[in-house]
Amino acid sequence: MRGDISGRRRESPGCTVEKPGSGATAIEERDEEMYTAGIDVGSITAKAAVFKDGAVLGTKVIFTGYSAGDAGRRVYEELLGELGLDASSVSRIVSTGYGRNSVTFASKAMTEIICHGAGAHFLNPHVRSVIDVGGQDSKVIILNGEGRVSDFAMNDKCAAGTGRFLEVMARALEVDLADFGQLSLVSDEPSRISSICTVFAESEVISLISKGEQRKNIIAGIHDAVASRIAALAKRTGIRPPVMMTGGVARNIGVVKALERKLELPIEVLESAQTNGAIGAAVIAARHG
Repeated sequence: MRGDISGRRRESPGCTVEKPGSGATAIEERDEEMYTAGIDVGSITAKAAVFKDGAVLGTKVIFTGYSAGDAGRRVYEELLGELGLDASSVSRIVSTGYGRNSVTFASKAMTEIICHGAGAHFLNPHVRSVIDVGGQDSKVIILNGEGRVSDFAMNDKCAAGTGRFLEVMARALEVDLADFGQLSLVSDEPSRISSICTVFAESEVISLISKGEQRKNIIAGIHDAVASRIAALAKRTGIRPPVMMTGGVARNIGVVKALERKLELPIEVLESAQTNGAIGAAVIAARHG
């Protein structure tokens, strides 16, 4: 999908305090004394971030579960508790992600495209392309020098090239998804996964298992297939460096390395990759408070 923007490695729950990003100067002085928050409710995890004085004070990740609305409220309240803040201290909240409209207490809901762009620009103002790969979709976002979105492309019609695809493959291989990245790095000959359909690709994987193919080679082949799908999306947007990768899949080093090879470009992955959307939402809340 391409158009107007207006309209897994899983983490265990926890709170992370982020260092101020070099993009902090983009926050207007009149807004720097207030706390703002961003809540990103995705299909697999819900993330929250709290922002003040040009810095991210903390972030938190939990599993979304059955109710997106409950997950958005819970991740926010748990982060406030860990930071020792009361809800009355937060002047503005921006929600994002597929479940953004279920966060009924948010001041405003905004698309992931805008929030991931804002988060990446805040953390590194030099970034011009953002590759965001989450549980149910993948996005490539092109930024201008001011950090505004100038173009984007999105795959939200097929699970191939997303965290869900990797989850299905991990189950078929009986391997913990958290181990996928490192296992693929020791592959000596990646298997060929020809199908881009999750169902057919799973059948291919099962067939390779029955033939005695090594897990590490199958996983490397899976990563190559995912990277090919994302790279095709990236090339349609005219991707240009510097490139940052965000979303939960960015924590899979095997996918990142495969994508670097396909694009022939280095890719920056920060510790805050999974919470980038929530950080961007919090930054936007401060700018427009």
